Amino acid sequence: MTAPFTPGLPRRQILRAGLGLAVAGPVLTAVGPALADRLPPNANPETFRPEELVESGHRFFGTVSRGLALTVEEAGRRWGEPNGYILGQEGSGAFVAGLRYGEGVLYTRNSGQQKVYWQGPSLGFDVGGDGARTMMLVYNLPATRALFRRFGGIDGSAYFVGGFGMTAMTDGGIVVVPIRSGVGARLGVNVGYLKFTHQATWNPF
Repeated sequence: MTAPFTPGLPRRQILRAGLGLAVAGPVLTAVGPALADRLPPNANPETFRPEELVESGHRFFGTVSRGLALTVEEAGRRWGEPNGYILGQEGSGAFVAGLRYGEGVLYTRNSGQQKVYWQGPSLGFDVGGDGARTMMLVYNLPATRALFRRFGGIDGSAYFVGGFGMTAMTDGGIVVVPIRSGVGARLGVNVGYLKFTHQATWNPF
């Protein structure tokens, strides 16, 4: 049963109270819509070019990093150009088994933007807690409603360079690639899944 989300209590405050996390401040900036409105000649009208994603990431993470550019480039080499991306923030905590909660905005060219939430369990050699800004690249998304499902991890998809980490999750041909800045206090590796929902919920399953 989905646990109720307490009105008037911001989700990131609940995360700090429940997991002792220091989640980043408000980060749902307006950089996404500006990129979604621009389309260079000969570009795919439904996807986002690496240059657009890197520019958005630079503004979102608040830093200009070669590591971010290389991470986006690696994602493009593996999966091509995404037709959606998410900018948001999340908190997580683990002691072998852990939980992750996040919220953000999904940007697409055809359907505009939509608020989304995600949550999920993890299991592995992992301990600690962190709060981070997250950029997620979304590939092969047929419609925004198709995002609201569970995505499991892809083996061998971890990639770390210049302070940024990238993993990949998939379901039904859709691939979601979270890109996170730094590793916080998290140690080791873990496997799990993310579940996207229209509303905030404590239920990670």
